[in-house]
Amino acid sequence: MTIAVAKVLRVFLEEPTEPRYGYELMRLTGFPSGKLYPILARMQAAGWLVKEVEDIDPAVAGRPARRLYRLTTSGTERARVELAELSGQLAPPTRHAGPARPYGAPA
Repeated sequence: MTIAVAKVLRVFLEEPTEPRYGYELMRLTGFPSGKLYPILARMQAAGWLVKEVEDIDPAVAGRPARRLYRLTTSGTERARVELAELSGQLAPPTRHAGPARPYGAPA
């Protein structure tokens, strides 16, 4: 898992059942389309995302239909596990303090 993928997943996990569209994801992650869309394609190929086309009349909406991406149930579960593991790997190591010594005592 790369940091870029983790950043995209965090956006999806903010509201796991809500579909997201490309421009929104670019704005929230700060990634350009050339970085974002390959990530989305890999996530879709892995079964973590489904891609749908917005059900609108482009003439009425005044814009083309958006491609919407939504986490699958298994994608949501895997994303949570993967992000928790990544977080654990990035956490600072715990230090064993050992027995307490009086101030000024030799180490």
